[in-house]
Amino acid sequence: MKEVVIKKCENYLYENVKSSFKDLLKELGGLEKHIKPGSKVLIKMNLLMKKRPEEATTTHPILLKVLSEELLKLNCKVIVGDSPGGVYNERVLRAIYKTCGIEDIAKELDIELNYNTDEVRVENPKGKLVKYLTVIKPIEDVDHVISLCKLKTHVMATFTGGVKNLFGVIPGLLKAEYHFKMPDVRDFTDLLVDICEYVNPCLTIMDGIVGMEGEGPSAGNPRKVGVILGSSSPYALDVVACNIINLNPSNVPTIQRSVERKILEKDFSDIIVKGEKIENIIIKDYRIPNTQSIDFLEGRVPKFLQKYLNMFFKPKPIFMYKKCVGCGECERVCPPRAIDMKGNKPYVNLDKCIRCFCCHELCPKKAVDIKKPLFFKYFIGSCKIE
Repeated sequence: MKEVVIKKCENYLYENVKSSFKDLLKELGGLEKHIKPGSKVLIKMNLLMKKRPEEATTTHPILLKVLSEELLKLNCKVIVGDSPGGVYNERVLRAIYKTCGIEDIAKELDIELNYNTDEVRVENPKGKLVKYLTVIKPIEDVDHVISLCKLKTHVMATFTGGVKNLFGVIPGLLKAEYHFKMPDVRDFTDLLVDICEYVNPCLTIMDGIVGMEGEGPSAGNPRKVGVILGSSSPYALDVVACNIINLNPSNVPTIQRSVERKILEKDFSDIIVKGEKIENIIIKDYRIPNTQSIDFLEGRVPKFLQKYLNMFFKPKPIFMYKKCVGCGECERVCPPRAIDMKGNKPYVNLDKCIRCFCCHELCPKKAVDIKKPLFFKYFIGSCKIE
């Protein structure tokens, strides 16, 4: 059985988070159950981009503080890291650590921030799609990995939590290559499960105090949820988090893939929830994006037409030029190189666009919108979600 613990936490005040976190660890059997004292531990945060903690794009630094304090009590060496979206180098990491509030915590507790941008190619025998992965070097240099993720919706993958957080162990722009090679949501989320199986975090803790709803993982809106979650299973944790925000877990592609691989039971009967009862904290009006790929044409038109018609009906990125500052980040991170800067403004070639929405995800000014055709809006309620 897979245990998931939920603890209420109303805000990011240190004493409140510390109290809730200690209760969480106690119900998980204590940190010593998951971490060997004196070991080297990587805390893999969600540090998608240079955003302030209150924007709810990244894991709040106060969670890092209380977790690190508990690890230091076990004489562990603590390393904090992530490979954000876009370029992966020391200059970018320093800027992100500072803006996200991580640098101050590291100085206060004398813990290590990772600046090693080396890559390592590793075997992945449990992988379904990829038997070899290229990962950031710190993953290979530690005894344990703790995933410190953020509760957010996602315009491509529907939900991003414990499983998708580990996509950040893929270095820098190599993530864009994976998007390009696997534009189909099914294949891409199989890749995410492959990565999660390789990293195999000993513990996953979710910052759900303030999550993100709507056009996540970066352009959505902060939404108070008021919880911290923890589990040794990132898959089970994501199921429970989805239930809290009134999102059917069976509609989340990463969860679909984990069920197909029999990591989780189809009815989720292998998950035990401890702590708060979901029915007492569920948020029924949490806004979920409707930008998943759809296969409503399956079996209704010839196969040779299906691909082209689906491309026509798919959502597409739209640039809001009044917000755009012409930084060119969308062009740099676009996996199929479908975006060109002309006159300091981005333009997309929709024939090349694979609808990964990396431009939307990594735009620092929220200047990229996702336009859904009217046909899509009318039929999304009755169509099968992939």
